[in-house]
Amino acid sequence: MAHAGRSTAPRLAAVGAAAALALAGCTGSSPAPAPSSVSPTTAPAITAGSPTVSATSPGTGGTSSSAEPTMPAKAGTPKVTVLATHLDTPWGLAALPDGKVLVTERDHAHVVVVDLASGKQTEVGGAGASELRDSTVHHGESGLLGVAVSPSFASDGRVFLYRTTAQGNEVVRARLTLGSSPSLGELTTIVSGIPSAQFHNGGRLAFGPDGDLYVTTGDATDGTNAQDPDSLGGKILRVTQDGKAAPGNPSGTRVWTLGHRNVQGIGWDASKRMFASEFGQDTWDELNQIVPGRNYGWPDVEGKKSDGAGTDPSNPPARYMDPLVTWRTSEASPSGLAVSDSAIYVAALGGLGGSPGAALWRVPLQPAAAGAPTSARATVGTPQRLLHGTYGRLRTVVLDPTVKDTASTDTLLVLTSNTDGRGTPSSDDDRLLRVTVPSAG
Repeated sequence: MAHAGRSTAPRLAAVGAAAALALAGCTGSSPAPAPSSVSPTTAPAITAGSPTVSATSPGTGGTSSSAEPTMPAKAGTPKVTVLATHLDTPWGLAALPDGKVLVTERDHAHVVVVDLASGKQTEVGGAGASELRDSTVHHGESGLLGVAVSPSFASDGRVFLYRTTAQGNEVVRARLTLGSSPSLGELTTIVSGIPSAQFHNGGRLAFGPDGDLYVTTGDATDGTNAQDPDSLGGKILRVTQDGKAAPGNPSGTRVWTLGHRNVQGIGWDASKRMFASEFGQDTWDELNQIVPGRNYGWPDVEGKKSDGAGTDPSNPPARYMDPLVTWRTSEASPSGLAVSDSAIYVAALGGLGGSPGAALWRVPLQPAAAGAPTSARATVGTPQRLLHGTYGRLRTVVLDPTVKDTASTDTLLVLTSNTDGRGTPSSDDDRLLRVTVPSAG
């Protein structure tokens, strides 16, 4: 059945002619406020003790070449347009090939199609949608999380979902039929046995440039899972569309990397370098460059090895990978991640109430040197905080597939997360935003 008070008919959304958005509140009781655009001011300059950029190499220990391209310019003031409102604990976001996106709603296990041009929202029905609602378990941070669309969706119609059941976390596959009444076919479980808990469930899904499916899993509040090669917890997995280990995986299993606490964001640049955002415990959040087969240290190390954080600060093994950037946990709580030609964007939840760390972090990314392997250390600039204190907690960010970016502009889709029990929702939350970030140079 549909959620109480909601049908599977198209739902109202906030889209239309642009209007100024009052940052202090929303438009009364109207269920479909006018769409809005605003150019919030950028955050204050980053102070000492804020994000730290690491200079050590996660791969071979080599240094950057003097012939590398220059660092992209700092961002200017972003422009924000509200595309949709009244989403219910949105979590996953994936583009469809027709100018629409899929949004998952964590707590009630709904899948919603949002038309980016009109803003119309339509809840997905069908046998698969019923099964999701009936057998997905929400408790704390668990529920219906990530979503990914097959690279061959036009021919195979496949979508992939990460969810929690009574038996643990799993990845399922189903066929989505679009139209005025979108329908999800029966679910097929392709990866099961992922540990689950009230917290630390990971849950992000994304297809890589190699066409394989990448899955982020959390340690399910048991740090030993992250270092256990036989556990699927605390890992990044790389699998085929049938859930088998993808050819070329470093250990021959589904494990791509290990030693993770709770990765909720992954992405690739044009040179196929992979990056991931990761929640720390109480000291350091991380932005990592992902190199297959490597160990990212949790629970023995939190942050950089030199920071001495973790369960064994006196003797962190040298094999553990250092992050590219670290934030104090009060400054970020990083969830989703997107990579453009000029920057890595990280959606930050910022803790209870969305303050003080809720923001969109932009990390300038220097293009890879010509001929460099994907494991070569990426060079990043000083992180810049955008949208701080403007839209509350930010859960997910992806590149907007309907907008062709230029060398000086990135266009993003961002989901807020203020109805997840830890935010302070406005009358319009949660929202899907289009954020246009110009270069200040």
